[in-house]
Amino acid sequence: MKSDIHPKYYKDAKTTCSCGAEFAIGATREKLTIETCSQCHPVYTGKKKIVDSTGRVERFKKLAAKTKKTKGTRKDVKSKEQKKAAKIEKQEKVTA
Repeated sequence: MKSDIHPKYYKDAKTTCSCGAEFAIGATREKLTIETCSQCHPVYTGKKKIVDSTGRVERFKKLAAKTKKTKGTRKDVKSKEQKKAAKIEKQEKVTA
């Protein structure tokens, strides 16, 4: 086996979260910067948090609101009963 191929292990590596929390963990780097930790992640805190820097969430919400308003207003959409009635009428015309 080759010797000295593993990286150096730091038992007390300083980890800093974007929320400002700092703690020590074992890692192969001396300093780590992370985006979410157990103090700010929605799974652990139970708080809803949406990080949106490009405006995609707002765009999605606008689109969802727009489709919600227009839902059921299309004239070309028919219910199952209307489709069955149209199919029966068509068959009656063909057989007559």
